Amino acid sequence: MEAGKKRIWVRGQYVEVTDEVYMAYTQGDRKMRYFENDLKTERFVLGKEGQVVRVIPSREDSLDRLMDENAQQFPHEESVENTVLHKLEVDKLHTALAVLTPEERALIQALFFEEKTERQYAEELGVYRNAIHVRKIRILKKLKKLLE
Repeated sequence: MEAGKKRIWVRGQYVEVTDEVYMAYTQGDRKMRYFENDLKTERFVLGKEGQVVRVIPSREDSLDRLMDENAQQFPHEESVENTVLHKLEVDKLHTALAVLTPEERALIQALFFEEKTERQYAEELGVYRNAIHVRKIRILKKLKKLLE
């Protein structure tokens, strides 16, 4: 190999390059390793006896990890995915409730939203509690089919 020539590994073989090309290649390679590895790893500052004095977190940290560690910025926050899924389920439920007859909707409203007992609602309508229970079961089955 001549003086001033360097070799780099390219596609399974060594290629001779000039010093300038070699320097540019190694700088680019180092920069790639920096972004792929160095940014993603924590650093430790050690004391005189070798104990960890301080932990410098990685510069690329995930939201999940921060939430797992109960970071102060995210105390008990619900994830975006869960919020979206919950909203979709609520919208689907409202659509299914709109399909019910007014009497069926009134029963669901009283029992589940106003938290009345079957007995209380039966007394309001002047029917037996068992009749309300049977209607509730039938309506819930209907809602289940609509939500599937």
